Amino acid sequence: RARGALWAGGGVGPAAGCRAARPPGAGAVSAPAHPPNYLSAPRNRPEGKVLETVGVFEAPKQHGKYETGQLFLHSVFGYRGIVLFPWQARLYDRDVASPVTEKSENAAGHGSKEVKGKTHTYYQVLIDARDCPHISQRSQTEAVTFLANHDDSRALYAIPGLDYVSHEDILPYSSTDQVPIQHELFERFLTYDQTKVPPFVARDTLCAWQEKNHPWLELSDVHRETTENIRVTVIPFYMGMREAQNSHVYWWRYCIRLENLDSEVVQLRERHWRIFSLSGTLETVRGRGVVGREPVLSKEQPAFQYSSHVSLQASSGHMWGTFRFERPDGSHFDVRIPPFSLESNKDEKTPPSGLHW
Repeated sequence: RARGALWAGGGVGPAAGCRAARPPGAGAVSAPAHPPNYLSAPRNRPEGKVLETVGVFEAPKQHGKYETGQLFLHSVFGYRGIVLFPWQARLYDRDVASPVTEKSENAAGHGSKEVKGKTHTYYQVLIDARDCPHISQRSQTEAVTFLANHDDSRALYAIPGLDYVSHEDILPYSSTDQVPIQHELFERFLTYDQTKVPPFVARDTLCAWQEKNHPWLELSDVHRETTENIRVTVIPFYMGMREAQNSHVYWWRYCIRLENLDSEVVQLRERHWRIFSLSGTLETVRGRGVVGREPVLSKEQPAFQYSSHVSLQASSGHMWGTFRFERPDGSHFDVRIPPFSLESNKDEKTPPSGLHW
């Protein structure tokens, strides 16, 4: 058995051991209930827990970015995936000390720390369809949604198995399999070329798809804040404008990841949103849980990710709020959602163009 081999089998969820398995170098991985130095990811195999070699871990990149075609294991959610292309985002991390410490009032009328953005690499990736059933309770596998480009349609479409992943979430590995990822878009977007490293290269269809659909794919700003060891990361996306009853309605989606950085088990119980529109309106939204769930964050399952949508009758606005969590003893505490802007693409004359190949 070669050190650092990546294995797949049945009976073990993908996140089992994955958080603890972030390797300091190539091959330094392990998973519970299996021999040292090997990591299992589930496959739907009726015969049970037979493991198969998937690939060999590589050393994570400390500098530079991963290329199109890089295979990886998600360090938090444990799914197998492949990089389509990178995005350069501005990360506003409210946990990082800023030289400017005084508070300021922003357009939404609430006090906030001055936070400077820094460039950070995120990736558009495909999730292996075999792993989707195992992560569906922890992370939505339809992270990308878009508006149909039809005047008579108000439909919202979703692309399954398309995700956004930060650089530090990637545990890279290599494989000799010419089709290592099962996804309906894999062979449409990528082709195998054994002379390349990695050996999966972009087809013209991937380049054309990225260029035509960047208005609703583009990731620009990422906001992050930690309260009592619960880290909230928010990524907003502009989706376009619709005309309704002689007025303009602007739409955004936002992806939120909740991470428990402590060993104490907590459960999300309530959400409290404040939504400010440039038109001057301020809306308050309260409710149980998020997307119909009240996820439990534990040491074994530390993270939960979901997407939702918001519309304004103005071209920009702000959102902020809190999540209320419950401890095992029944006590509650509020976790801040970092304020983030809802900005429309000023240079976009038409709604997002939908799904083009």
